[in-house]
Amino acid sequence: MKKKDKVLIFDTTLRDGEQAPGASMNENEKLEVALALEKLGVDIIEAGFPVSSEGDFNSVKNVARHVKKSMICGLARSIKKDIDAAYNAVKIAKSGRIHVFLATSKIHLEHKLRKNQDEILQMAVDAVKYARKKIDDIEFSPEDASRSEKEFLYRIIEAVIKAGATTVNIPDTVGYSTPAEYGQLIADIKNNVPNINKAIISVHCHDDLGLAVANSLSAVYSGARQVECTINGIGERAGNASMEEIVMAIKTRNDFFGCSTNIKTQEICKASRLVSKLTGFVVPPNKAIVGANAFRHESGIHQDGVLKERTTYEIMQPEDVGFVGTGLVLGKHSGRHAFQSRLKSLSIEIKDKDLDKAFDRFKSVADKKKQVYDEDLIAIVEDELKMVKRTWDLADLETTSGTDVTPNVKVVLKSKNKKYEAVSSGDGPVDACYKAIDKVTKMKGELLDYAIHSVTRGKDALGEVTIKLKMKDKKVIAHGTSTDIIVASAKAYINAVNKILA
Repeated sequence: MKKKDKVLIFDTTLRDGEQAPGASMNENEKLEVALALEKLGVDIIEAGFPVSSEGDFNSVKNVARHVKKSMICGLARSIKKDIDAAYNAVKIAKSGRIHVFLATSKIHLEHKLRKNQDEILQMAVDAVKYARKKIDDIEFSPEDASRSEKEFLYRIIEAVIKAGATTVNIPDTVGYSTPAEYGQLIADIKNNVPNINKAIISVHCHDDLGLAVANSLSAVYSGARQVECTINGIGERAGNASMEEIVMAIKTRNDFFGCSTNIKTQEICKASRLVSKLTGFVVPPNKAIVGANAFRHESGIHQDGVLKERTTYEIMQPEDVGFVGTGLVLGKHSGRHAFQSRLKSLSIEIKDKDLDKAFDRFKSVADKKKQVYDEDLIAIVEDELKMVKRTWDLADLETTSGTDVTPNVKVVLKSKNKKYEAVSSGDGPVDACYKAIDKVTKMKGELLDYAIHSVTRGKDALGEVTIKLKMKDKKVIAHGTSTDIIVASAKAYINAVNKILA
């Protein structure tokens, strides 16, 4: 068994993960994710690419101001203005890092940068030296390392470590490598870079061939001691290595890897749901670790085996990753104390001033549902306690529709204790509902995406609607829940409008 030591988890959900088409988050949402990552025990949070926009700069700075336990990192090209922006964004952090990158593969040198190897090496050294004058912790990434010439890779890694890099990251930028090949690359770097013991070897893998997690784990086995990954594996194209899969593989197969992480695994499912909610990227039910079916058994043989001895078909315990089951916990006769106690057991912290609002919503749902599950409680709290300032609230909704009837919807919205109503027809009740809301708010939105899924099982299950809306040149993602899918749809749309106005 390999030496027992720590593997640092470098989470890039807020940078590389957010680059996934449609996954952008606003400043408050990024902070919410960052705080969840801190609670999860992430060692380094790559909070963004500060030079890319004023909004990204402010988001990184905001994260750096509020997060105290995790190191905060800003990405920068090997250009002084990028490094300056990254430093100015993270310098307020209790612990900060600048992550400098520069492409090193032949295809990038010839077609993108149009420079030779010696010029690239000098640019990398100059960038690291410049960054090191500003901050002590510097990471350098030779972009597209897995397709770079090995001898040049050894040269540039040795040079940047000598210039002051404390971490060298070996990216499989386009997900081209295979586990055996990538693991060998890490071993070769360890054996051919004379000063490699002065830096931590990091890895950053993309999932274009579905091998990001396998490649990352192969690198860990070969001696890499930092893994760059994202919650739910989100990211550009096919995404990044999935943090939860890497962490649980290292924990579950400690006998093989002989190392561990600082991740509090019981927080994994909570962080997964948060990122899914804010990005609108639904987690597939068969997703490892955090999918709805990850710990469910339908086969009679499997059920019988698990009942007799859990380890026959389960290599992890659901509670180890914070997996919420579907056991009945509360009903319409349950009181406020029981409600509050159950939320606490689900690690949901709620302020006293908000408890009444959430409890009233729970009682309303409980009157409609015979069974109220943990997932229902989580959805209720998430739906009711929005961080966004609410300009509009749904007061009432009436629908008329049928096979041969033109759908007609009356919507009553409330704003500043005044009620406003509008009636509209449309191509289906949801379309009619949204047109009525547009009439009241005098804001016309373009619906880019609409999805609905059941929070729990049963005909009376809560439906959660997720929409992506474009309005006033802004795109937002919003959610709404109800046992009535038209009401859930209306809530999601109103929440989107409130986000735009905020």
